[in-house]
Order: sequence, then C-alpha cells, then structure tokens
Amino acid sequence: DGNHYTYIYDCWGYDRESPDAYSVTRIITGSDYQCGNFKEPQGMYVNGTDLYIADTGNNRIVKMSYLNDTITQTGLVTEFNNGDKKDTLSGPQDVFVSDEGDMYIADTGNKRIVHLDKDNNVIKIITKPDDETFDQTTDFLPQKLVVDSSKRIFTQVQNVNKGFMEFASDGSFTGYVGASKVTYNILQYIWKMVASKEQRSQMELFVPTEYSNLCLDSEGFIYATIGKTGEDVAPQNSQPIRKLNAKGTDILVRNGYEEPYGDLRWTESGEMKGASKFVDIACLDNDVYYALDNTRGRVFAYDFQGNMLYAFGGHGYKAGYFINPMAIEDLGDTLLVMDSTLGTITQFTLTEYGKYINQGLSEYKIGDYDASAATWQKVLKLNGNYDQAYIGIGRSLLRQESYQEAMDYFELKLDSTNYSKAYKLYRKEWFENNITIILILLAVLIVVCFGVGFVKKARKEVEKG
Repeated sequence: DGNHYTYIYDCWGYDRESPDAYSVTRIITGSDYQCGNFKEPQGMYVNGTDLYIADTGNNRIVKMSYLNDTITQTGLVTEFNNGDKKDTLSGPQDVFVSDEGDMYIADTGNKRIVHLDKDNNVIKIITKPDDETFDQTTDFLPQKLVVDSSKRIFTQVQNVNKGFMEFASDGSFTGYVGASKVTYNILQYIWKMVASKEQRSQMELFVPTEYSNLCLDSEGFIYATIGKTGEDVAPQNSQPIRKLNAKGTDILVRNGYEEPYGDLRWTESGEMKGASKFVDIACLDNDVYYALDNTRGRVFAYDFQGNMLYAFGGHGYKAGYFINPMAIEDLGDTLLVMDSTLGTITQFTLTEYGKYINQGLSEYKIGDYDASAATWQKVLKLNGNYDQAYIGIGRSLLRQESYQEAMDYFELKLDSTNYSKAYKLYRKEWFENNITIILILLAVLIVVCFGVGFVKKARKEVEKG
C-alpha cells in the first residue's frame, strides 16, 4: 500500500526508490488480547505457527498462534514450577522453544537461563559458570539465546566480548563460539605502548567486539549480528553480520557490490547519526536473511551471496515505521518487527514484487534455473532498475552453461565477480570446442614453417651449385 519507503542501492552505490517488497498487514498490541499491553518487550521467537514474546517489562512470556491469517493468544507464562515451589521471571529478554515444546528463557533479571518443559516445569536452570574464563566479579546476564538440534545452548551475554557462551545439553559450560578478532588503530596501539599507566587506563581497551543477537538457519548455522565496535572501526570492516559454522568460523558469503553492513551513507550528526546498528537477524529457508537496524529503524534484506535485495522502514509513528525496533522474526510468508518503546509488533506481508524476488532465489537454490530466469523477468517488469534481477538471470544462464549471454548480463550491472566466473568458463568451453581446429592450424603452421625453411635451404644449395 506504499505506506513505507522501500529502496535499493544500484551498482553505482546510489539509493533508488523501489516497489514495496512488503506491505503492512496489522499492528499487534497486547491491549487487543487478554494479556493486556506489552511493556518494553525485547525478544520474539517463532516455531511453526506459534509466536512467543519475551514481554520484558511485564516479567512474562506471551504465547500466540497464527492460523487463517488470525492471531490469537494461547498462553501466558508468569510463573512456573521449580521443584515443589512456584518461581517467577524477572526481565526476560529472549525466548526459544524447541519442536518438543521445551522453552528456554533468558531470564536476565534473575541472572540465569531457565529451561522448562511444555507443562512449565523446570528441567534445568543455568547460572554463572564457575570457570576461570568468565570474570567472576561480573554478573551473568544472558540476553539472547538459541538451541541447536543437539540441545546445545548458545547465548549472548551482556559485557561478554569473547563470543557466544555455549552450554551443553546438561547445562554445563563448554566455552565460547565465534570470538571476534581484536580490532585496533595502529596509531592508538603505538601511543598505548608509550603512555603512562593512568593514560592507558583512560583509553578504550583493544578488545573484540560484542555480539547483539543470533538466530539459527534451516541447516543449523548461526547467523549473528554485531552490537558494539570500536569507534575507529569502519562498519564495512567490522563485518556486522556473520554466519558461524560449528567451529565458530565466519563463513558468510560477501559477493555483493558492498559487504552487508546496512546503509552505505549516513551523517555524523543529528538524531539518527552514524552507521546502521543491527540488533536482530532472521533467516528464510532460501537463505535470504533480514537484519534489523536500530539506528534508522530499517529492515535490510540480503540474499545468499550477500547482495542487498531491498531495505524498508524508518523512524516514525505511521504504519511500517518504528521508534525503537528490537526484534525481527519470519512467520509463514510474513515478517514481524517488534518495537520495544511502543510495545507493538508490526506484521508485514509479501507483495507480488517481494514474492517474485523470493521465488526467483528459491528456484535458483533448488536448481530450477529456467524457472528462476523467467521469475526474474517478472521482477524486471515491476522494476526495470532492479540490478539483482539482471544478476539473477545471469546466474541462471551461467548454470545453464550459456556463458556468453551470462557475461552480457553481468557486464551490464558491473558484477565483476560473476563476470570473471562466466568469462573463465566461456574461455574454457571455447577452447574445448575449437581444439581440433587449433591443432589443425598448429599442424599447418608447423608444416608451412618447415616447408619455408626447406625451400630456403634448397635455394641456397642451388645458388652455391
């Protein structure tokens, strides 16, 4: 319905208006349900058609269900059975629910992680680990968490900059995952070497950056967002979105015009100054991922190659805009964005344009390259300036071994990476197709050279005679 401003960046790095990929379906508030208003909610989790809300200010978890385009409240966790007594939550900031119905809660105010069964009985409680790698003088404040298929818990803990803390299925602490590389300015490093103790204590520590959130994709990889970086570290160098494998190594593909770090341009003054700051991330089955920017209240969508598909949203009070967005989840073919300050959840539904983009990527992923190219043509009819449609067609042609045609599409949109791939394959194919002619020409050339030499030699012999 055009309520919110959607844009893309072209191959020259300029922002261009775009058709809306999502439109606002509804604004969800607690006052519409028995639970009453949400108060500074911080986290959400979707499992199938069930939505779980960490209603932080109200010290509770709200459960809702989404069926037939209708959202209903189905449960409320304000207390639970901890042995023979009742226990309560304090400022829970996140929730994760397994397929079996087990609920894992980042019970931040109580400095613990609570693991409940589907009947709200405690299975285990995780508190500060008695480990020398964790500073025992600080509180254990879990803020975000996920649980993988092996029941391992990965949690982002406030003021921990060694990566995500990992706990085994029995609740024992096993270490850190995905620690960031230490970043520093070389001039500051040299100054720190010669500075006095007092001067050094006032300087910013050269420590790894802190994560802000995480989610699991369909294959069990962790997608993570960076919260804090040193002031001297440019966002394009801090890699604020990462994909971690089992070893904690970042394997995110970054083949777009720019690395995925949100807005390419911003101001250094004003209310919304500075680079994009991602506070949450959500992944679709076709490897599209959505990063939520708290700086300017925007959602950035990227494909599996790191190409920006579109961005939408902004700061404001009208539908599709936010004041303090904190969480994002996908629910069916819709997106949910939670605004902590307003205590609302905005539901977005894919438009025809957005569906075609997701469809083209899904078809490419399963290997249906003809269908993918045809879908990207439909996208171009709706937005003739959409670079990713040209690149999508080029990728499909590349997979169909139509290398020369693919090169034309990549060249049109300055995609040097894919153009180089297509050119190498085209050169190899041309050589293989023409090897017989090349060998014949070489043989003829050798015979001619030999014949010319023979004639010259014979002529000299005749002249001597």
